[in-house]
Amino acid sequence: MNRAIYLAILLITLLFLSFHRLDHTYSEYQSIEDLRRDYQRPSALWPAPTLDSTAVFTELGAILSPPVLTEKEQPIAALGKMLFYDPRLSSSNQISCSTCHIDTAHWADKQTLAVGHQGLVGTRNTPSIENAWIQRELFWDGRANSLQEQQMMSIENHVEMFQDIDELPAKIAAIKGYKKHFKKAYGNSTVTKDRILDAIALFQKTIVSNPTPFDAFMKGDYTQLTDQQVHGLHLFRTKARCINCHSGPYFTDLQYHNEGFTFYKRKREDLGRYNITHKAADVGKMKTPGLRNVLHTGPWFHQGIFPNIESVIGMYNAGMNTPFRREEYKHDTLFPITSPLIKRLGLTKEEQRAIIAFLESLSSEPMLIEKPKLPK
Repeated sequence: MNRAIYLAILLITLLFLSFHRLDHTYSEYQSIEDLRRDYQRPSALWPAPTLDSTAVFTELGAILSPPVLTEKEQPIAALGKMLFYDPRLSSSNQISCSTCHIDTAHWADKQTLAVGHQGLVGTRNTPSIENAWIQRELFWDGRANSLQEQQMMSIENHVEMFQDIDELPAKIAAIKGYKKHFKKAYGNSTVTKDRILDAIALFQKTIVSNPTPFDAFMKGDYTQLTDQQVHGLHLFRTKARCINCHSGPYFTDLQYHNEGFTFYKRKREDLGRYNITHKAADVGKMKTPGLRNVLHTGPWFHQGIFPNIESVIGMYNAGMNTPFRREEYKHDTLFPITSPLIKRLGLTKEEQRAIIAFLESLSSEPMLIEKPKLPK
């Protein structure tokens, strides 16, 4: 065959394959119309998700209604709101819960690492407390089993508020303006550690994310997601494998996984869940964060090492980080193992952009609240 003709046929073939690939960016679907048809149905009829056998899975869904405060609980939550915003809960009288959990920042702080008592910098990124009411354990490593325990740990932590929890009731009781609020909440003005912690915990349960375009889509308003976002939803559940960890109405399995950033035997080492359970299998594991408003709560990961969402998706596409086991660690039972749920994905740039577009559909306006007038 004439070389020129051969090259021309080869070029035409490559162009055809290129366009053919573009026509099939929706995986097995011939068109976005086909994809929309399958997702504009109840979620039970959606295409099967790409799941590993070990995944703890619940299908995606619309936001749930949080517990409604009873008439008796309302003054307790109001007291908790005051205490949440009061820097006098810290030994320096300068750090409050709201210092790191800011309503305009979707109840995180947009810092790489948390900053607390006397400017000390912590070792982890501040997680959002939106929708904390769904959590079984708190903190990245799940060391707190209740909101009350989480509060106590934060108040006493030397990098956060550095306040002796047993001395706090007397300190708050000395503020005369609090007496009427404790009496209204609890029937008398006695200030106790448990009352302080219970009130703040109840207030935290009222901090929720607002409904999103995805929620409207789930309720039948299918115009709320663009074609690109529907494509991203499908990728999220299939090729991108996000659904293995980020499932359910709040896009979290509430489980713990090692994503490859333990920094073992290095300056930034963080053994994660292992520090709580002391089980070798938990080395480096951190709790799966929910993804509602995820595009507005960066930087991301437990050490805030990813400054933009594109880098996050890019790292997942590459299969995250798999530490190399050098000879010296050959028999080290604590050498961190990246979760087998994380695999190389082979996502195109277009597919990565579609996933980010879908994540944008999980965004809502932050829950803004009127700041309380603190008692004197």
